[in-house]
Amino acid sequence: MYRISEKLAELGMQRIEGFPVEGFVWGSGPENPVIMLVGEAPGENELETGIPFTGRAGKELMASLESVGLAREDVYITSAVRSRPYKWGTKKKRNGETIDRKYNRAPTKKEIIAHAPILDTEIQAVQPPIIVTLGNVGLQRLVGSKAKVTELHGVLMETPILYWNEEESCFKETTEVYHIFPTFHPASVFYNPSVRMLKDADWQKLKELLGGAK
Repeated sequence: MYRISEKLAELGMQRIEGFPVEGFVWGSGPENPVIMLVGEAPGENELETGIPFTGRAGKELMASLESVGLAREDVYITSAVRSRPYKWGTKKKRNGETIDRKYNRAPTKKEIIAHAPILDTEIQAVQPPIIVTLGNVGLQRLVGSKAKVTELHGVLMETPILYWNEEESCFKETTEVYHIFPTFHPASVFYNPSVRMLKDADWQKLKELLGGAK
């Protein structure tokens, strides 16, 4: 199993201090994964379990992996940000009482920059043959802000990817070319059921690319 160093995790926590985020969830998977999955950020469930992609979205993702002959143990799972970004909102309880609670939200550009060295290190370390991005955040983190999952899903891209250059305080392109396969975030099917067919078709394309995997 591969795991980033304690030192890098601590650096990540320091760099994101002061932002409305909480906790830290480590990426997980083997040193030589069949694919790497890059999501957005942990949510409430992930914070409780300490495991990436648990809860409803996790079940959806595991079903997609199973459909291509893979299990969690075969893949390296990470995300653009490793702490949970939240916003405060109110929730009405059944008795009519309202309570303040934290809701998940997408990470901001500054939060993505704060944890950029973590994802860069993970990619360098495990050298995934294919990086599957789940949703726009992971896709844009690697190939740029103009990329849209609705336009690029299900297509294997051969492209340099972006890494964070600390000296110049900007994202730069790698000299190496990577295989990126964009698809929808597993949670998107809950908000937009019509996405399910597209997502399932993407995973079948991925299965063909992997040659049936195991």
